[in-house]
Amino acid sequence: MSSIMLSMNEPAAASQTDPRAGKYLTFQLANEEFGIRVLKVREIMGLQEITAVPQTPAHVKGVINLRGKVVPVIDLRLKFGMATAEYTQRTCIIVTQVQGESASVLMGIIVDGVSEVLNLTAAEIEDTPDFGEAVAGQYLLGMAKVKGKVKILLDIDRVLSTQDLHNLNAIVH
Repeated sequence: MSSIMLSMNEPAAASQTDPRAGKYLTFQLANEEFGIRVLKVREIMGLQEITAVPQTPAHVKGVINLRGKVVPVIDLRLKFGMATAEYTQRTCIIVTQVQGESASVLMGIIVDGVSEVLNLTAAEIEDTPDFGEAVAGQYLLGMAKVKGKVKILLDIDRVLSTQDLHNLNAIVH
């Protein structure tokens, strides 16, 4: 009898303890849908003039002035090794707050378009399949299954790695 009670309670307990459950902002890159935690998003803005910074990797587009703060901007397509695409009316910058070595830092990511905010439960999130060590699985929180589609959930702190932050801090300061 107690084993039946346990198995009935397990899904509820799992949904309360899965740290990945919660609200995500979803966006497109090429034909893929990605999501990042809403708590990491500070602002969504249209594309604006980006000041290029010499001697930076190709995926670092430069910096923008956000109400007096210099914010580095990264093209997520290039960061992920995807083909470049022309910027359109839907292209936008998502300003995120990521954890740096000593403090949180604002960084912008260029995406093809923002979709929606989803409230994901633990039941909708699966662990990332093992693609082998060469694939950047460390960027991923998991895979969400929503309305028959898969959305890739990103750990934005890891995507915008400490190496990127370190390089950009040297530029910005």
